Amino acid sequence: MTGSGLEKLLRAIGIFLSAVSSNRYLIEFLEVGGVLTLLEILGLEKIKEEDKKEAIKLLQVIANSGRKYKELICESYGVRSIAEFLAKSKSEETQEEVQVLLDSLVHGNPKYQNQVYKGLIALLPCTSPKAQQLALQTLRTAQLIIGTTHPSIVDCVLKVLGTMHLEVQYEAIELIKDLVDYDVRLPLLKGLVALLIPSVKEASQQHPKILTESPFLPLTVHLPVFLQQAAAAKAIGVLARGSMSIAQEMLHLHVVRSLMAAMGNTDHSNSQRLASLTLQFFVQTFPVVEEHVRRSMGEELYQLFLSYGEDLYMKIDSIQADILAVNEVNVAQALDPYDISNSNLSFFCGPGNPDQMAYATHFQKDDAESKK
Repeated sequence: MTGSGLEKLLRAIGIFLSAVSSNRYLIEFLEVGGVLTLLEILGLEKIKEEDKKEAIKLLQVIANSGRKYKELICESYGVRSIAEFLAKSKSEETQEEVQVLLDSLVHGNPKYQNQVYKGLIALLPCTSPKAQQLALQTLRTAQLIIGTTHPSIVDCVLKVLGTMHLEVQYEAIELIKDLVDYDVRLPLLKGLVALLIPSVKEASQQHPKILTESPFLPLTVHLPVFLQQAAAAKAIGVLARGSMSIAQEMLHLHVVRSLMAAMGNTDHSNSQRLASLTLQFFVQTFPVVEEHVRRSMGEELYQLFLSYGEDLYMKIDSIQADILAVNEVNVAQALDPYDISNSNLSFFCGPGNPDQMAYATHFQKDDAESKK
């Protein structure tokens, strides 16, 4: 059955299943394969979007009836079917209904909550911005419930930073803010810093395709690695301002050199602007950073940086941009884990903070090994 008849039938079933004494109807519906039928509807191309939305609402009713019903949906390969439908749906209203269903499946469902969590991660590379946004929102809830991370989440969320959609980028950064409190903190921070300097191979691979597809539009609008670069600079600034321990860790990961390199990317002004804003924070917070940045930039460029900040990209010439792009600043080499009091960090952490010392010692060990 297709067309308006199916929609009316699904609504009628919904009325029965939502009734006060609906348990008998629910059991009968499930016994005749109701869940499998609803999931099949989601995958049929000839079925209208409105009909599929009604199917999602019925699945919501079933999931909200209790834990065993959530398990039944998951055992019927429901998570995969629901996630695929979310990625393919063209209706934002329907996609929001799917999010409600996924959120229900991750609550009070200990047996299959990890399956839902992995399904949400698998949604992140999809081409639907709305689906990405909703998946990221639901992942934050799922992460809190599950308490542990899946290794693939780092790469997936970092790739999402290449989006052109600010609402998706916002949700990605919010998730990153949560993830730094879990065991993926170090790879996540390393990944963000790495995005500040896109590899030549990545950029060159995307140039020809973009120029062929849209020769009359600015390159800066379309190159995902540059969008990632700008978003990474923004995310690093958000994280560093929110946690001095993270700011300290970033210094050991050579964030200053990478931010300056991003400031020299004349192909993407937003990267220059956001990197400059974030570097300002590090310069104002850590005297050792100020010293190294001033020395590397030279007095004239450094004064421009102090005066114009995020608008610096409009004031510099090609030579100054090159100075930034090829800088060899190494603040990590100059950091002394036992002399935190020489930086403004002592104001936030207190002198001799043992946790902070452990962080600094760990990263200085990495620095020493990398020099070898």
